[in-house]
Amino acid sequence: MSKLAKLSRALSGVVGLSLGLSAYAAYPDKPITMIVSYAPGGGTDLTARAIAPYIEKYLGNNARIIILNKSGAGGAIGFAQLAASPADGYTIGMINTPNVLTIPIERKSDFHWQRYDLLGNLVDDPDGFSVHNDDPIKNLKDLAAYAKAHPGDVTVGTTGAGSDDHLAMLQFERAADVKLNHIPFKGAADVRTALAGKQIKVAAINIGEAMQAIKGGTPMRNLGSMSATRSSMAPDLPTFKEQGYDIELASLRGLAAPKGLPPDVRDALVKAVAQATNDPEFKSKAASIYAPLRFLPPDQYANELKKTEAEFNALWKVIPWTDK
Repeated sequence: MSKLAKLSRALSGVVGLSLGLSAYAAYPDKPITMIVSYAPGGGTDLTARAIAPYIEKYLGNNARIIILNKSGAGGAIGFAQLAASPADGYTIGMINTPNVLTIPIERKSDFHWQRYDLLGNLVDDPDGFSVHNDDPIKNLKDLAAYAKAHPGDVTVGTTGAGSDDHLAMLQFERAADVKLNHIPFKGAADVRTALAGKQIKVAAINIGEAMQAIKGGTPMRNLGSMSATRSSMAPDLPTFKEQGYDIELASLRGLAAPKGLPPDVRDALVKAVAQATNDPEFKSKAASIYAPLRFLPPDQYANELKKTEAEFNALWKVIPWTDK
């Protein structure tokens, strides 16, 4: 091979390496879609919109994230779309427990938590019950007494079958020995609207979402929190356990991407999510929308999902929620 040919080959290699590095350095070079599997205005949607600018900030390269709400079927529509999207770093999404775990337990699904590249958990929001301000029911004992006197008449709004809200309702039925009437909605915002309009008697809703609604003027009153101890968001609100009902339930809300991201892209997203969650401005914004943060990096998040999935598999054998 001539010296000229050798020089040409060497230069081609340098140019190729340079182009490869430039291609990575440019990520993201187009907008990233963030799928939210619930309607606008709920806790998941508000959290997604709150953190998106900070993920953009830490990704750099003029990153832009577009929120896409794909509500319905208790989150299954959005979860399935996320799992089926190209694993190129340009589609990410919020995933929620228990729905992302319970739906594949109850029926054949186009998604499973192991079909995602986990980017990190953001929020851990305990469940609770709320009623309209005009309702004479003041606590869970009042609710149980009313439900016993009016079997099947107490309508309970949730974000769908197999959701944390639905499981909360089923567990309260079991603990209080009452019969309630399940009314599923596409998201927490719809549940709040129904309660405000007195279309339902009880909203099974996460405490953070309930506090957002109360702050925004929704005429509702919380009856109890399903947290182990009183929530810092509502320190005056007794837990279910304090009121004689040993029920603990919460919703994790985290970020994931389709399985198989290029390692460098995955690392960039994981790092940006961690930095965004730790950003003081984001923490302040999360507090303002009553989003109780609990950051879990991907490995810890996976362990939590695996453990919780086993718990719901066991619960399914006792309370098969699709029958209710």
